[in-house]
Amino acid sequence: MSNAAALRPPRASPPLRFRRLSPFLPFALLAALLLAPAAAAQDWMYRVRPGDNLWDLGLRHLKPGIDWRRLQAHNAVQDPYRLPPGMLLRFPVAWLRVEPVRARVIALRGQVRAQAAAGARPADAVEDLRLGVGGWLETGADASATIEFADGSRLTVDGGSRVEFDRLSVYAATGMVDTRMRLQRGRAANRVTPAQGPASRYIIATPSATTSVRGTRFRVGAGAGDAPDTAEVLEGQVQVADDRRGVLLRPGFGTVVGRDGAPAALALLPAPALDEAGSRLQTLPLTLRWAPLDGARAYRVEVVRADAPEVQLYSAVTEATELRIDALPGGRHRVLLRGIAGNGLEGRDAERTIAVSDKPLPPLTVRPRAGERVHQPRPRFEWTRSEDASGTLIQIARDPDFDQPLLESQARRERFRPEQALAPGRYYWRLASRDGEGRTGPFGEALAFEVSDAPPDPGLESEQARAGRVVLRWQAGEPGQRHRVQVARRPDFAAPLFDQVVDRPQVELERPLGGRWYIRVQTVDDDGYAAPYGPVQELRFPCRLCYGAGAAALLLLAL
Repeated sequence: MSNAAALRPPRASPPLRFRRLSPFLPFALLAALLLAPAAAAQDWMYRVRPGDNLWDLGLRHLKPGIDWRRLQAHNAVQDPYRLPPGMLLRFPVAWLRVEPVRARVIALRGQVRAQAAAGARPADAVEDLRLGVGGWLETGADASATIEFADGSRLTVDGGSRVEFDRLSVYAATGMVDTRMRLQRGRAANRVTPAQGPASRYIIATPSATTSVRGTRFRVGAGAGDAPDTAEVLEGQVQVADDRRGVLLRPGFGTVVGRDGAPAALALLPAPALDEAGSRLQTLPLTLRWAPLDGARAYRVEVVRADAPEVQLYSAVTEATELRIDALPGGRHRVLLRGIAGNGLEGRDAERTIAVSDKPLPPLTVRPRAGERVHQPRPRFEWTRSEDASGTLIQIARDPDFDQPLLESQARRERFRPEQALAPGRYYWRLASRDGEGRTGPFGEALAFEVSDAPPDPGLESEQARAGRVVLRWQAGEPGQRHRVQVARRPDFAAPLFDQVVDRPQVELERPLGGRWYIRVQTVDDDGYAAPYGPVQELRFPCRLCYGAGAAALLLLAL
């Protein structure tokens, strides 16, 4: 029999069921609730193709120890070697071979930790990480992760969440999957592929509820402390039940679980009215504004990829009706805005499609370098100049997310000194280039530095001055990528003085002579493909520093 035999099980879409159960027995009880009324229907249906016989079909689909003759008797087949094409064969679900399968991390943003399977060592999650039974995944406060399951269903885990995986299995070559997990805290959005047969399940348990779905789109929240768990239905139907009664939820309705009283269908808030709706090229920073929405105590703003809406690029909650977004990757994205009601339910989304330009590229930073301690309340910041930029936007903040920048300034030169003194403490700075038409490109990497009011260590300064080195840093690329760096006296790089491939987005240069220096960086993929060089960057050293002690002083500051 050909291995390409088509499997065409019927597509059923019974209501999703959401049940308030003990956290220790949610899956077994919910399965019984869903399957008891339809015990007679627990057969997977296979349509016979030319050349099929019961022997081969049994080897492909049945558990070890289940003889094909039992399949013959179950279907009242007279001749097991002559099956008429088009005939429907019934396979009891209990007889089907079940195999473990792993979920896959397809997108990450921010700090995400994971344990790949039971007994594995927790580590920082990476894209393409495979997650098995007993594994878990946790997202930081400003992070997200998208997980894809065996049937193509996807789970997007918001910031501050933890999800644990209890069952990840597939029924041989039937297309049916059994996916069961627990959302211990936080929120998750789900886009579930329609079920391929009676045994397909997609179940999420929260501390107060269990949600089962067979093909729909919905959101689930696990309330913290005394806050209730929530469910919001965007597509399909959801049956919600406690120990006494149930309610059917349709798209645009949600419910809360964990408070006194029976679950009730509650209408979700309508979509807010976004100003300047439409699709056009956007420059950063991007400011969103919307009209106040009756019944909303707060608003959630998300940015997702236009071609993969389960991949979250940005998320924030605000009580204001205006939000500024400083950093987004280049490309076409969708902005989603929804109100949050007083009961915790999140409403329908207002959407806007935007195209964000990733040009001009951010400059390369010179100083202060990452982690450097400076002993001046008004330190000097220096960077290179990109050939396609006419100015630079510099931001300084106390937090690495730049939620509330302390300083933002436009600089036309490649150096900047703040007018206001910085108090001792830890800070972050980042840069973005602006082109001749005033468009701002993406921000580069945020670098930490420390302002200290302690006197500098003379011994350390002298050693650094003798080293006479300049450190250049730039935006990190994809995992596995390397960088070719060239430094030359002429912008055509006909005779580069420095030409080297490095693993990290950083290079240290020997003490340069005065004048203008030109730098360019090329990305080299792990398969050897070298992308075109990025824009030429220019770095100037005043000639007076080429002589005597003056040179050592500047190079010390440039470290």
